[in-house]
Amino acid sequence: MPFTSCVLCFYGVLEVIMWTEKFTFDPKEGIDNPALVITDCTDSVWIPRPRLCVLKREEGDTYGFNLRVERGSNGHVIRNVASGGIAARSGLRDGDRLLEVNNCYVDDVPHPEVARKIKLSGQQLCLLVLDGEEYEQAVAGSQDLRLLSGTLDEELCKPPRLCHITKNPSSGLGISFTALEGEKGRFSVNLVKGGAAEKAGVHKGDHLVWMNGAMVSHLTHSALNRMMKKCGNSITILVIDSESEKIYMQRKIPILPAMAVPHKLPFRARKLHLISGPEGYGFLLRMEKTLSGNTYHFLREIDSGSPAERAGMQDGEVLLEVNEESVDSLGHDEIVERVKKSEKQVFLTTITQCGLGFYNQLGLSPLLFCDGEATEKETENIVDVQLSPDTNNGSSKLCTVKKGPLGYGFHLDSLLQRPGTFISEVASGGSGQRAGLVLGDVVLEVDGKNVEEKYLDDVITLVKNGGSCLSLLVMDQISYEKKKESDRTASNITNREQEEDFEISFL
Repeated sequence: MPFTSCVLCFYGVLEVIMWTEKFTFDPKEGIDNPALVITDCTDSVWIPRPRLCVLKREEGDTYGFNLRVERGSNGHVIRNVASGGIAARSGLRDGDRLLEVNNCYVDDVPHPEVARKIKLSGQQLCLLVLDGEEYEQAVAGSQDLRLLSGTLDEELCKPPRLCHITKNPSSGLGISFTALEGEKGRFSVNLVKGGAAEKAGVHKGDHLVWMNGAMVSHLTHSALNRMMKKCGNSITILVIDSESEKIYMQRKIPILPAMAVPHKLPFRARKLHLISGPEGYGFLLRMEKTLSGNTYHFLREIDSGSPAERAGMQDGEVLLEVNEESVDSLGHDEIVERVKKSEKQVFLTTITQCGLGFYNQLGLSPLLFCDGEATEKETENIVDVQLSPDTNNGSSKLCTVKKGPLGYGFHLDSLLQRPGTFISEVASGGSGQRAGLVLGDVVLEVDGKNVEEKYLDDVITLVKNGGSCLSLLVMDQISYEKKKESDRTASNITNREQEEDFEISFL
């Protein structure tokens, strides 16, 4: 019997299909013939495939990789992955690009801030990465990398909660745990209505993830009860609602304290904003050894009426950061030098000695949960606008905006789908105008945090978290464009040796 043949294209593969039914042309039916169906030839759709890498280390170990920003390459680049190290065993590869740190999208976040997130994660770290070639191909094709990101939708999946529970004299901690049947190391929460745990942010039906610095996934119910009995007058637990936990488990994302929303924590690090006076900042920095044998940088001898006192500094606090740079590895002279380089203002992150001990016992960084307000407390002595010395060249200006009954008195906007935020409206007679904000000003920093490469939503979030007083570093648009052009020129002549300044080592 005669046959017809047709060449079909299916995902780039050619196939020859043969039918034994004879094709007869019928003018009434046209060329439609059930014996012959021809499909359009379409190329396969290329979709980048990010990888989730979970890194776990013991105290004193390193992750075994470097994070770089490189000239001629986009994104945050993974380099020097130690063979056989923690990073390599997790699946991290040289040249990978970093998309997320602990379920937080970071591709458009400044490099130092990304490195800081990794350092604050503690002994467990969750990274979403994309192969370097796939990343460059996605960027060249103008793909939205956020769509590749696994960031969870908070409307569907709530973040975990880190809750500190202090025992009530009459009702105790107000919490107990039930082992989930057939699931080792998984426990649901039972609450005393109106008890200490409920007031600390624990919800009925929550699942327990972590207690006093230890994951409970390897514990039996009896071991958990013994742990509870040893807790004394308080416990700190990490919990999550059962529906959100299912989504984390389906996505194979670990639930970590670094992802949590804090509730009732007794201690928080604080950010202090000091504006230098005629006699400096008015405090001393000393290195002192504690009873535990560790040495820290302590803030001492705070002068009455000094910028340090107005910022809320307390004698005996421990210094954690200078301008968001950790002082852990810095000597006394290095810290002093960084404060001097800050010239007219400096941002210090501090915590009480008891607070430092609290976080050390939990195995967490005291910088994980920090009060964001970084402004002087005595409003009568605040200078609303601080200009840098080079005012003739259209310098930046520091505006301290106090929140009034109608808010801060300004609106923000940005160019569509691009980082960079500017003042789009200033209310007449409002707090923003009194602080010196002008329509069109470009926002460089919010409470000491650089936002030039951040998107509008991220900047608005920082502003909302600013409390009753907000510090904005801004620059007029003409001066800002000149500054950017100057930066681009300087970048073009930057050599490879200068590029090393952008490498962060986790080896």
